[in-house]
Amino acid sequence: MTRSRIAYLSIFLFLILVLAGCSSSQLAPIDPNNGIWDRFFVYPLSFMLDWFANVLWGEYGLAILVVTIIIRFLVLPLTLKQYRSSKAMQEIQPEMLKIREKYKDNPQKVQEETMKLFQKHGVNPMAGCLPILIQMPILIALYHAIMRNQEISTHNFLWMQLGTPDPYFILPTLAALTTWLQQKVMSTQITPQMQTLMIIFPIMIFVMSMSFASALPLYWIYSNLFTIVQSYFLYARPNQNDRSKQKGGLSK
Repeated sequence: MTRSRIAYLSIFLFLILVLAGCSSSQLAPIDPNNGIWDRFFVYPLSFMLDWFANVLWGEYGLAILVVTIIIRFLVLPLTLKQYRSSKAMQEIQPEMLKIREKYKDNPQKVQEETMKLFQKHGVNPMAGCLPILIQMPILIALYHAIMRNQEISTHNFLWMQLGTPDPYFILPTLAALTTWLQQKVMSTQITPQMQTLMIIFPIMIFVMSMSFASALPLYWIYSNLFTIVQSYFLYARPNQNDRSKQKGGLSK
């Protein structure tokens, strides 16, 4: 597992724990005059939700979908930067393993040679973490815009009341399932640690979705589906192409 993947999972876990500590009853109504956070982050997203709901026949469930897609496309350049950084780290992994094996009794030498390797290939091991850190305020702001929008809490979408938990546990189940699928598609290198996290995260999402207002797990489902499609093109398809090239080379 690469360092960027570990950082991603750690930050994701932290974000989940932060959201778990915030129930909808504890979130105050959005006030655009109440500081920089509400004025420049939460209120614009809440306004977008209201605007798209008016366009989409008053359906806030569809408005959440549209705003989620817009936000995910806006942060897509950061995601691509993170992917390129992760790809570069994977490409030099064999050389890093050789260094660790060669200087296994000298940790300081391992660190020196590893830094030289990074400089040689122009790789920054922390470059994959920066896009994640930049995305976090945007995602948290969208969470606040959904949970603190008073209109959303009073509207229905399909079988659900957006301001109350899903009584049939359909949303928690879908949120957990899409979280697992998202991780499955993104996992180019499965390790025992990753296997454990792939079980823990969906369970956490399911348990929290049982008590959260339906609007939030609905957003998670939309976001997970977007990530599944995005990750397929970023991770799964390149690997398939690499295997095809390897087979072609062997046949020659």
